[in-house]
Amino acid sequence: MAPLISIGLFLLLMVGISYFGYKRYARPGRVFQQLGQPVTAPEPLVLDGTEETEDGALIRFLHYVGSYVPVSPVDAGVARRDLIQAGYRSDKAVAVYYGIKVVAAAVMLILMLVFRNSITENPVLRIVLLLMGPMAGYSLPAFVLQRRITARQETLRLSLPDALDLMVVSIEAGLGLDQAMQHVSHELQLTHKELSEELSLVTLEMRAGKRRSEALRNLAERTEEPELRKLVAILIQNDRFGTSMAESLRTHSDFMRVRRRQEAEERAAKVGVKLVFPIFLFILPSMLVVAAGPGLLQIFKHLFPMMRNFKG
Repeated sequence: MAPLISIGLFLLLMVGISYFGYKRYARPGRVFQQLGQPVTAPEPLVLDGTEETEDGALIRFLHYVGSYVPVSPVDAGVARRDLIQAGYRSDKAVAVYYGIKVVAAAVMLILMLVFRNSITENPVLRIVLLLMGPMAGYSLPAFVLQRRITARQETLRLSLPDALDLMVVSIEAGLGLDQAMQHVSHELQLTHKELSEELSLVTLEMRAGKRRSEALRNLAERTEEPELRKLVAILIQNDRFGTSMAESLRTHSDFMRVRRRQEAEERAAKVGVKLVFPIFLFILPSMLVVAAGPGLLQIFKHLFPMMRNFKG
């Protein structure tokens, strides 16, 4: 009797869950599918590298700590330039950056104080760890920032051919360079967000009254990407001498694609050389153990006793 009651309760529970799921999720989902996708306005473009939300408690704490760090104007300018290249354009970015450096140094100091006895028993090395740990923690954010800059520059470089093709189409359709850049920045918001932000900044600077050449030079200085510098040089020269803008952009786009293919072929050609050390250090010893291991065991088992008997 007990198994039947258990099965009945289980079936009743399954029916109740299925009915609730149908009423709560399946049926409204069918209605929404028939209505189509919701109409939404495009999200506003954020140009400071962060979302338009209030600062959290952690950001406020890092900003408070970093604001008390004594930094020279030259170092602050270099840090701001690096942060802008990494995509962080907020006014609080420099203070937060130095706050992260101080907090990382303090955390490393605490870790060294806690684990110095387990790491080494040498008193000299303990002192060295107490000195080198905070230094490593203070330098770690700069290393991460440089990696971020390199990744962003790579993203911008890979986004350029698509942007150039769209710019060529816009210019050949009758738009001027300013309108073409604005159109490209709007169209690339979803696919290439970083390049869209940079082109939007160029458009905003020209609207604010800067000359086109100055705004383009600022683009090259903000990113420090060699391909963007070449593009800026081409745009400035075409604007100065009055040559065909579309033809120059198309040629530069084809050149970038050819260069990307050549770089891929170069990396593929280097694979064989780069695999020598992993094969020699990891794969070859494993193959030797598998291939020669049984024979060596037999040698150790039979030859060594024979050699001892021969000596005796």
